[in-house]
Amino acid sequence: MDNRYCLILAGGNGSRLWPISRTTLPKQFMDFFGTGRTMLQQTYDRVARFIRPDHIYISTNVQYLPLIYQQLPQVHDEQILEEPVRRGTLASVAWGTVVIAKANPHANVFVTPADHVIQNEDAYQSDILKALEFVQDNQGLLVTGIRPGRPETGYGYIQMDDRHEVAADIYPVKSFTGKPNADFAEMFIQEGDFLWNSGLFSFNVNVMLSNLYSLVPEYQEEIPRMMAEAESAIPTLVPEFFNSLPNRNVDVSILERSDHVYVQQGHFGWADMGTWASLYEDAPADTQGNVLLNTRAFLYDCADNIIRLPDGRTAVVKGLKDYVIAEEGEILMICPRKEVAAMRKMHTDTKFS
Repeated sequence: MDNRYCLILAGGNGSRLWPISRTTLPKQFMDFFGTGRTMLQQTYDRVARFIRPDHIYISTNVQYLPLIYQQLPQVHDEQILEEPVRRGTLASVAWGTVVIAKANPHANVFVTPADHVIQNEDAYQSDILKALEFVQDNQGLLVTGIRPGRPETGYGYIQMDDRHEVAADIYPVKSFTGKPNADFAEMFIQEGDFLWNSGLFSFNVNVMLSNLYSLVPEYQEEIPRMMAEAESAIPTLVPEFFNSLPNRNVDVSILERSDHVYVQQGHFGWADMGTWASLYEDAPADTQGNVLLNTRAFLYDCADNIIRLPDGRTAVVKGLKDYVIAEEGEILMICPRKEVAAMRKMHTDTKFS
């Protein structure tokens, strides 16, 4: 029996890449690099190389159902887990686990966000298959980490106990750290036993259900109710009580608290399309450090900028350094690349003006 499954998380609103990514069309539904495939489509294609298409489930917000149907017409209704409200990744993973466990009580699940960039898909496939094999044979949760290429402050970090390798490139987790400041990020690089937290993780459904029940008090009542709902005729419809679930992150609620959590060192090139800063660091640049995201531009005395304009638009820029220039719809944003707080204020001001 094939016990390999995947849960793709595709319900976020992508606000940190505003104005390109909007609530009505978040980044996972966009083709950033002109490949002809959106981030969600690329994620599905990548996973479908080694997991059966009917074993791939999509978790999303109900408002994005038309986009899911449009971009992934091959996915059946029973594989789309629609959420009426956002309750964080914990609720998405919990409901996905229950539905998949109903389909196969021995399932091993790989969870991935829909907005990652993977550079070496063969290495990715090899690593994730090893991860799924590990959680099948071991009573633990497995996070896939990435060797840091720079002291990045926009990613979380995982410290591995690299003196006790339990399988090839798999180690017990010593600690999780949220997004650090620049000094700590540099220290993590120097220490050598820290990996970026990629947000990719794997588990056996029974192990995850046990952790949900024991580590999140609110779920001691909700898990049995979810399991009862999953026995209904239409199991993918989210239970009515989903609205009352706590808004929690699966990392903080489960992965950082479980007694048996391991980290796998991934060997594939990886980037999170989370912010303009991380996107700039991981996208290809010209000789002056300018990143053009599927954009036509004439640049004069410009360096270290990132520019994204709609099709049919051309940027002509002189004398800018370290800026974001991004246009979508009625919004054109021009802002210093490192001023994240200023971008957040712009987003808020325009949203409520």
